[in-house]
Amino acid sequence: MLLNISRVVSTFLLVLVAEQSVSKMKIYQIDSNHTYPSFEADHMGGLSFWRGKINSTSGEIRLDKKASVGSVDVIMDMATIDFGHDKMNDHAKNEDMFDVQNFPTAIFKGRLVDFVDQTPTKVEGQLTLHGVTKPLTLQIVKFKCMFHPFKMREACGADARGVIMRDEFGIGYAKMMGFDMKVELRISVEAILSGNVE
Repeated sequence: MLLNISRVVSTFLLVLVAEQSVSKMKIYQIDSNHTYPSFEADHMGGLSFWRGKINSTSGEIRLDKKASVGSVDVIMDMATIDFGHDKMNDHAKNEDMFDVQNFPTAIFKGRLVDFVDQTPTKVEGQLTLHGVTKPLTLQIVKFKCMFHPFKMREACGADARGVIMRDEFGIGYAKMMGFDMKVELRISVEAILSGNVE
């Protein structure tokens, strides 16, 4: 037991020393088990809301805190869209809405910007959804990097928010019935350090 504690402490100290060394771009692989892009969309012009999430994601985050630069590259498997309702899931995947057979993934690529105390507060990028690419800015409400005691390496996590108009991506289902096209995005992400860019 004492040996295990000593190992954790030693690894933690090594991470701290590395943090104080020369600035380097670090690469973090997205942890799909703890990353869930979620959303809220109107139902019947304000009658209620549908809320859902994407259950499978992959990608990486690159971050150099000292230089205040970084990037985000996320791929979302649209076949894993989940409203918590089987019939709605099936409908969302068909050609009326996301058409996952022809557009199986959504991709977000962006730059981490507006750093405060070596912490990004915004992501400026582009979202490709349903075969359409549009600019998307995400506000980072929370961002934290720490030594992960189970992964035995550094991990970073964030909570980001944004808004899209789904008809701008060619998903105009029920627009003529008065459904609001605005979709609120709530994105929770964790990523594990995998290495440095040489």
